[in-house]
Amino acid sequence: MRADTSDICDAFEAAFHSRPTFIAEAPGRVNLIGEHTDYNQGFVLPVAIDRRVRVAAAPREDRKVRVYSAQYEARDEWRMDAPRRTGRAEWRDYVRGVAWALLDARWDIKGADLAIVGDVPLGAGLSSSAALEVAVAGALCAASGIEIDRRELALLCQKAENQFVGVQCGIMDQFASALGKAGHAVLIDCRSLDVEQVPLPPAEQGVALVIVDSRVPRRLSETAYNERRDECAEAARLLGVGSLREADEEAAAGLSEPLSRRAGHVIRENVRVVDTVEALKGGDLDRAGKLMYQSHESLRDDFEVSRGELDRLVELARDVRGVLGARLTGAGFGGCTVNLIREEALQAFRVNVVERYASETRLAAEMLVCKPSDGLEVVRV
Repeated sequence: MRADTSDICDAFEAAFHSRPTFIAEAPGRVNLIGEHTDYNQGFVLPVAIDRRVRVAAAPREDRKVRVYSAQYEARDEWRMDAPRRTGRAEWRDYVRGVAWALLDARWDIKGADLAIVGDVPLGAGLSSSAALEVAVAGALCAASGIEIDRRELALLCQKAENQFVGVQCGIMDQFASALGKAGHAVLIDCRSLDVEQVPLPPAEQGVALVIVDSRVPRRLSETAYNERRDECAEAARLLGVGSLREADEEAAAGLSEPLSRRAGHVIRENVRVVDTVEALKGGDLDRAGKLMYQSHESLRDDFEVSRGELDRLVELARDVRGVLGARLTGAGFGGCTVNLIREEALQAFRVNVVERYASETRLAAEMLVCKPSDGLEVVRV
């Protein structure tokens, strides 16, 4: 939890003319490797980052919920007994959806006033939606005097996004936001839901995790994300397996196009995740970087979720000495790249990747040097 809580407390006081009782905050995440494997019951390796959504909360005696979003400078109000969709898949639906999921699981959630601030870039593929869901869930639970296991809370937030908002995300984003650990990546087995904290190279080793926001926005509800999920499900059905986690690469190659390439990406990406974990544990950062490049090529050619702007960022990064690896991160269709960089190369990276990309595309790309951070935290003010 950040030591300075003045921003969120001030936002709450301006909105509701009182002081909050609790503050919950949850991080966005960047996925180091393992893309489109989560909803196929595979492996993923996300990192919770030091960009967070913070929710200040105070319980109410009635069943009313009042919400203020500082990012959108907008309000919402509804009764806890009947959270309803707006039908626009907007921020209000994510907040209402979390309440709906908690109620559906028979948790006794009470009315509350909520104020929301955040610095997770929106529409960039850094899971601003999962950070919002997890922080709201933490705030509502605290205001209601209940405690929920972090895994269950993450699963309920995923349910909110799947069934209330209508985006068929896997479990990776919510698990990373709820269960992240400073200095570590989170290896998630999306079939068993087992979690392993994988140490990342400490800053003293001179390696930085850098995100570049392409400034090509994406909204999963408006992209082919759900189409890719359907293609994977159909490939699994044709192969006679419960999920592509169980599929054989040779058998998948016999499927018709594009299903053979979709399945092939998932199968090989799972192997890349396991190999990356072994490389990190053994300190072989060059190997980890090569696997990142391979992942991007597969996402571009086999899964077809990249864009020219993301490809260009990766191409430029590959030409900079000291860049170990680069790939698109998140579902694709826009958003960000993640880069593993030796710290002495950061300035060259800024000039030869970020500034050159901005000059070529007229898009004001942003470079974020991130620290692996803790997951959901809740404190009493």
